[in-house]
Parts: sequence; C-alpha cells; structure tokens
Amino acid sequence: MQDQDWDIPQNLQPDPDDYPFDLERALRSVVGVRTYVPADAYTASRLGTERTGNGAVIREDGLVLTIGYLITEAEQVWIITGDGRAVPGHALAFDSNSGLGLVQALGKLGLPALELGDSDALHVGAEAIVAAGGGRHHAIETKVVGRQEFAGYWEYLLENAIFTAPAHPFWSGAALIGADGKLLGTGSLILQQGDGKRRMDMNMIVPVSLLRPVLDDLLERGRVAQPPRPWLGIYAMENDGGLVIAQLSERGPAAEAGVQQGDMIIGIGDEDISDLPGLWRRLWSSGPAGSSVLLRLTRDGAPIAVRVSTADRARFLRAPRLH
Repeated sequence: MQDQDWDIPQNLQPDPDDYPFDLERALRSVVGVRTYVPADAYTASRLGTERTGNGAVIREDGLVLTIGYLITEAEQVWIITGDGRAVPGHALAFDSNSGLGLVQALGKLGLPALELGDSDALHVGAEAIVAAGGGRHHAIETKVVGRQEFAGYWEYLLENAIFTAPAHPFWSGAALIGADGKLLGTGSLILQQGDGKRRMDMNMIVPVSLLRPVLDDLLERGRVAQPPRPWLGIYAMENDGGLVIAQLSERGPAAEAGVQQGDMIIGIGDEDISDLPGLWRRLWSSGPAGSSVLLRLTRDGAPIAVRVSTADRARFLRAPRLH
C-alpha cells in the first residue's frame, strides 16, 4: 500500500477557502498507484519490480491517468483510495511519446472524476496544486515557473512541458490541478536548478493536452494509431564535450550494432547533432521503427560510423495482462 505516514507542511497545503471549487472533492479523485513487475521484465533492472506513485480518476467508471513508467510491464496493479481501500486495476495503456499511462479499476472506486482542463493556456506564474493520493495533507500549493521544451536521456522529448515549484516530494503520477479545479497535468520528475547555495527543486509535469488527441486510441488499442517511433536503446547525456552515450539498453538496437558506452555522438547521417532535442528529432524524422540510421560517433578520439537498424520499443516490453 502507499505509505501514508507523511504530510506536506501545513503552511504549504492548499486552503479550501482560497479556491472557487470543492477542494476536498477534487483531492478525493487523486489516488495512490502501486504496481508489481516480474523480475525478468525488460524494465525491471532500471525501474524496479515494485513501483509506487499516484494517479487521477478521469472517468467515474474508474479510469485513472498516471505516469507511464509506473505501469510499464506491470503484472499487478493496485489503486489506493484516500480512505485506505485497495482496489485492483489493469494497466490499460502506455503512450511512450507523451509518457502518460492509463489504469482501469477492476472494482468500484466510488470516487469523483477530475475534468480535463486546458493545459495549453497555463502560463508561467499561474497558481496550481500538485496533489498525491491521500487528501489535502498530501497536496502542495505551487506555481508554474516554466513552460518549455524538455529532453530526457531515455529517447524522450516534450515540446512544452510544465515546470512547477515548490516541488512535491512524491511526484510520480501526481495530479496538477488548476485554479478552476480541473486536471492540467501528471507529475513525471523532480529536477534541480541552480547551485548548492541557491538551488530550486521543481516538478516536471506532462500536460494533459497530450492525452486528448490519443485518448480514444489508447482506450481502444492500448497504443496510439500511428507508426511507432524508431528506437535506438541508448541513454544519452549532454556534457561539456558534447553528447555522450552513458548507457545502452540490453539487447537494444544500438548495443546489437556495436555502439558502446562512452561513445560520443557527432551526428546522424550527414547532419551534425549537438544537443539532446536535436538528436531525438533527427532520429524520429528518419522514418518509422525499423528504419536504418547511420550514427556518426567518436570512440577514444577517433571517428567511426555505425549503422543501426532501429526498433519499436514496445516490442521489448511485456504486454499488460488482465487480472
């Protein structure tokens, strides 16, 4: 079960008198999500076999929006309500492009649903609430401190991510609730900005605007109805010297082609690449999964070229199994 033995400091909790909607009702829609993944699953070594986070009920039939890494390859899913009930769930869908995931409750939740809001209209300086499962003492008042591009080292890119501060300490799948009581996003990461003396912790939030155009596909097919993006299976990071491959996915396309940890990325094909957003955009523009790309690298200071046959990331993952 989700650990309930923590509280957000009272001075940071939202005050019901400050909001024009029923705050307590809205926070009842935010639940805990706990999943169990087989030890031999592809993501088990990196993401763990027991994963705990949050989600938001978005339909009264028990459909829950969460962050996808919580439910990837999950064999068991439990939804934990604010009053401590544990209801089994099914990992319904995971959209690797946005990072969002859907869970369907297999029992009656009896909870209100949060209406999806207009995350595109959310501006820097706007006040909001980041809420984890468990009511007001697990919610924090926050402000939007950034709307900008975010590139993840795991072949991931958001064009207009939401950044909020102060950060919620239990951010995974947490609900971003706007001043109108509507759901605006789902918590993905905690990031740090600044140095040790003036550091600011922020949450990176995936906007719900990315869910709207794919929701029907996810409900009907379990994935978006478009060709999967080409996937290399690399974890790339920016450093002072450029782009370095920090790690490789086991049995992934890049590893199978002979790419090595520590290789520096110069470009793809005849295009030079200098940053993560440029790397992922160039990769995804090369065609659907299965397309061949030429990685230009340096290894021990010497230039090399490695041709990689990309893959569909989903083919490496266990499909969700209904209870």
